[in-house]
Amino acid sequence: MPPKKRRVSTTSHADSEQQTKSSKGEQEHDQPETHTKLTSYRLDHVYRLIEPGPVLLVTTGSLKDGTHNIMTIGFHMMIQHSGPALIGACIGPWDASYSLLKQNKECVLAIPSVDMAETVVDIGNCSGEEVYKWTKFGLEALRASKVKAPLVGNASVIANVECVVEDTKLVGAYNLWVLRAVKAWSNPDEKKGREGGKMFHHRGDGTFVVDGEKLDLRERMVKWQEFQD
Repeated sequence: MPPKKRRVSTTSHADSEQQTKSSKGEQEHDQPETHTKLTSYRLDHVYRLIEPGPVLLVTTGSLKDGTHNIMTIGFHMMIQHSGPALIGACIGPWDASYSLLKQNKECVLAIPSVDMAETVVDIGNCSGEEVYKWTKFGLEALRASKVKAPLVGNASVIANVECVVEDTKLVGAYNLWVLRAVKAWSNPDEKKGREGGKMFHHRGDGTFVVDGEKLDLRERMVKWQEFQD
């Protein structure tokens, strides 16, 4: 039997060293990092660090047909200031409002003040398929100007924004709807409107923070004066 041929490696010494370093680097990254000034934080809790704006109420369906529903959300974000104003909102198939939003492609985003925080949480605890929330929670449905879904007319609501669906490309993968604001309404009561009403923000773990003292840095923000009143 002829002797086995010795297999010659085509990997250079430098390449071998690089692979060793890469492997070592990957192993190092797999290990939990420690710092004297920082503490490691769970990745599945990152949303608690970057929770978006105030808790919102979302109305869908049609006030005229009596199919209107309302839900609570905390995952949303501004996408574009104007031309048009675009808002992203996460609403999935697990929400009864999902099918209504998909069907009518419009909704209203209502911004409640902290005065109705407990009611807002209770609204989020039940489904519109099981209970008629408008009556159960004493919510006032008002006719909107541009969409079929109703405005929320309760005194503790700071503002309402009528929206139509602008883009659905991210709905299938992320349940992220891109909404275009077509009409906005503010509470005329100065103590309960945008200037006086306090919004509340979910911290992602069942606790909330409430708007506090206003910090006015308009004179300092020279680059962003176009967005100031």
